[in-house]
Order: sequence, then structure tokens, then C-alpha cells
Amino acid sequence: MKKISLLTFLVFSILFTSKAQGVTGILAAFPPELILLESQMTQKQDTVISQVRFIHGELRGRRVVLAETGVGKVNAAITTLLMIEHFKPREIVFSGIAGGIDPALSPGDLVIGTQIAYHDFGQIDDAGMHYWATKNPFTRKENPLKFHCDSALVSKAFSVSRNLDFAKVERNNGSFAPAVKKGIIVTGDVFVSSEKTTRRLLNDLHAAATEMEGAAIAQTCYQQNTPFLIIRSLSDKADGGAIRDMDKFLNVAAHNAATLVMAVVGEK
Repeated sequence: MKKISLLTFLVFSILFTSKAQGVTGILAAFPPELILLESQMTQKQDTVISQVRFIHGELRGRRVVLAETGVGKVNAAITTLLMIEHFKPREIVFSGIAGGIDPALSPGDLVIGTQIAYHDFGQIDDAGMHYWATKNPFTRKENPLKFHCDSALVSKAFSVSRNLDFAKVERNNGSFAPAVKKGIIVTGDVFVSSEKTTRRLLNDLHAAATEMEGAAIAQTCYQQNTPFLIIRSLSDKADGGAIRDMDKFLNVAAHNAATLVMAVVGEK
């Protein structure tokens, strides 16, 4: 039997472990959500596929591929599918900001998505909004009305969040460490800045936060059998002051969401 040197054995062991671990896909919608993540990556290489830039390298000792989806559901679905097809990630994690629906949450707080749903897919009539489930066009089967984030990723995110040093959030009544909560995140192709709408989303869907990409990513991952997790930090309360608050809290919210995502990626 041919002897194998210790160095050769170690090289093969590293390669095997890396392959077994696979690559983690990380998505964000627009540049402020990407800044911290990209700055912490090493061995970065760019690949442009169908006008989407993918950055692959290492983050916290893990192989990752990072991409900016662009804002909105169509952009998010396109980028997610390209990532799955070309990089075969073992999981996809989204990092970004959102509007708060849960009245117990404030700008800067974080929501770890447990379930992700569309709030603008269905029928609207004089009685209000009737929410429909999407369908897989190949199998013709209905998808869940609410897509479940991977339970192991949810548990990992909540566990590591307890020991993280998040950036403090400066509010009118002082400086605060952000709260972290698990909850339902809802998605639509609209920026919500309406108290009436937030009440509807809370009452109808029990939402904690609203944004513009998550459910499209969730549906794509669900139909392609890829585990996923959506993490959002609140930039506003999705009310009449949403635009003003977003300008104020955008950067700290994006930073804290990325901080939690990096901790999830780095957790063994």
C-alpha cells in the first residue's frame, strides 16, 4: 500500500471538509446592507452571471458567495435562482432592513424570520385583501401560504444573538442595545408607510416586520429544496414617519443585521 505523507493527508482532509461543509449563500437587497459583509470577506473573487455580480470567498472561516439582489421580488427571485444554479449553496441567508409591524419593536431591533409570506399576492375587493398561496408551475401543487425558514438556522441565529455586541441604537429617549425577536416577516412590492396597512398586516398575518424581497427568496428556495433564513433589522415602524426614520436608522440597522448573519455563518 502506497504511503501518504502527512502534508498530503492534511491537504486532502481540508479539501474534503470544505466540500462537505459546502458554500453558504448570502443575499442583501442594496449596497448599505452589503458593506460590512463584503468588508469582512477574504480571498474574494468576482463572477458576473446574467448581469448579477457574485462575490465568492471566505467569511468567518466559511466558504460563502455574496450577492446584491436589487430591491423587489422579481430581482430577488432572479438572483436567488442564479445563485442556486451556479454555486449550489447548502443554505441561503438574507441580511437586510425592514419596516416594523410588531408594536413591541422599535427601529434598530432585529427579527429572525420563522415564517415568510407575501402580503400582496391574492385578491383585493371591497371586503379587503384575500391572501392566496403561490403554486409550483411544474408540479401544479400549492406552496405554503407562509414559507418556513430552516428551523436549525433559526435556532442557531437566536442562540448566537445572545452573545453578540450589536451597535447601540440612538433613539430620542436614549441609547439602546437592540432587541432580537423571532417572528413572521411579510413581503410585498411596496414600501409600507401607513399605520392602516401595518394594522392589517398585524391582524391578518401576525407579522413582525415587512420588506420587499424575503418571500420571493423563500419561494425560490422552497421550490429548489434549499434551506434558507431571512434576518431583518428594523429601519422604521412602517408608519407615516417611515421615510424619515429609515434615513436615520438605515446604517445601524444594516450593520446589526449583517453582524448577526456573520455570527450565524461562523457558528460551527
